[in-house]
Amino acid sequence: MGIFDSAKDKASDFAEQNPDKLDQGVEKAGDFADDRTGGEHADKIDKGQDFANEKLDGLGGGQ
Repeated sequence: MGIFDSAKDKASDFAEQNPDKLDQGVEKAGDFADDRTGGEHADKIDKGQDFANEKLDGLGGGQ
């Protein structure tokens, strides 16, 4: 097992045990990006958040 396999396993375990923290992290990152761009790219940031949440659902995270 390589280092990346180990990291992926740890990330998957974390996602399964802490889906609420992943949701909060995606939301916080999106809010930060929206703030830094002055809301200029809010629609694209929202799409990115939705995409990230969909992918996290596959890891056991997201709601």
